[in-house]
Amino acid sequence: MTSKSLLLFALSVLGIISAKAQEKTVLSLNDAVQIALSKSDESKLAESKVNTKSFELQSTKMKQYPDLKISGQYYRLTNADVNLKSTQEASSTPGNASANTSPKVNQLILGQANLGIPLFSGFKIKNSIALSDNVYKAEMANASYTKENLALRVIEYYASLYKAQKSVELLDENLISSNQRVKDFLAMEENGLLARNDLLKAQLQSSQIELSLAEAKKNVKLLNFNLITLLKLDASTEIEVSPENVDANLFNFKPSSENEAMQNRKDLEAIHFQEKALEAGVKVAKGDYYPSVNLVAGYTTLDLQNVVRVENAMNFGVGVSYDLSSIFKNGKQVKAAKSRLEETHFQEAALTDQIKSQIVEAQENYTLAQKQDELYKQSVLQTIENYRIVKDKYDNGLVDTNDLLEANVQDLTAKINQAFAKANVVLKYYELLNATGQLTQSFNSINK
Repeated sequence: MTSKSLLLFALSVLGIISAKAQEKTVLSLNDAVQIALSKSDESKLAESKVNTKSFELQSTKMKQYPDLKISGQYYRLTNADVNLKSTQEASSTPGNASANTSPKVNQLILGQANLGIPLFSGFKIKNSIALSDNVYKAEMANASYTKENLALRVIEYYASLYKAQKSVELLDENLISSNQRVKDFLAMEENGLLARNDLLKAQLQSSQIELSLAEAKKNVKLLNFNLITLLKLDASTEIEVSPENVDANLFNFKPSSENEAMQNRKDLEAIHFQEKALEAGVKVAKGDYYPSVNLVAGYTTLDLQNVVRVENAMNFGVGVSYDLSSIFKNGKQVKAAKSRLEETHFQEAALTDQIKSQIVEAQENYTLAQKQDELYKQSVLQTIENYRIVKDKYDNGLVDTNDLLEANVQDLTAKINQAFAKANVVLKYYELLNATGQLTQSFNSINK
């Protein structure tokens, strides 16, 4: 193969690689949301917190089971002086000199097994389990709420990315026609058919469009980076957003009423469980006013070398303990627990009002977005027709350059507004589902 052929082959390979690198990924909104819910750091962190609370709940439940402890000791004794009572009594008897001899003791072996079963602890074990269980349920609700917000962030990125990409598309098209207008005006100005001031106006408009295009391209790159970072996709991925990968499953889910929304909202559900946990916490604090009763049993074996050997020494009974100082000290803990519970009541009331306001606002925003979409559709038709009429008049010398350029700007603005309005309808619809607590539910229903 000649050097020229090698060069052509290398250039073709580079061209293929470059083309593949520039290919954009078409990812449906549904798929993007599912990826975010399964792979994003925020989603994994929320699930990890739920697992932690689950283990804590299991640990708390273990407190109601018996405690069994086994211990064994071996001691090496040095020159131990052992005097048994019976030996001392014998030594006081006349004629018994051998009784004063102390046995040689070099080791002690001790083994014990103790069993404790809680019979009554002021209901603290029962209420501690209830507290931990409600904390676990509250964390599950918080995780669901985190995923709701995560899904909404993906949708906001999609809407913003669609707006930016559509802006690039429309500005790019308009810049081509604007640059062509500048060339035409330049030729007319050179032939004395156009005032230089009009040429400068056309050039200025092209520069402004080019600046807007650069800003839009920057927004596309930034939004694309944020989105692929959230979705844990490859850094070279470029996502293309179009109505086809957003609208396919749109409007299939009916927003709930206000009463249903209160039951769907996971943040409100989390506070409900936190409230129940704090109610159990008050009972746990009051549990210190009561004594603790335990059933105890044990087994002991002992071997003191050359002195005594004890085997099968079993014991059982009931143990009672009561901290008298808790009568005076525990009152503050109970009041603190009640105060935390009262805080949660106020938080629940404030959040309920906030949710009601969010639902009303989301409904109004969605209605407005639909109205704007219809109006901008009409506006585009009007500005297209207006630009056609102004262009005909300009070609016939009936209007000046200002009128032509103004009509062109109006046409471009209307088209961009229409694209934005289309994206806003999607965004405001999903914001309404989010306000009613149905956002992730709507995507889950799609996958069934």
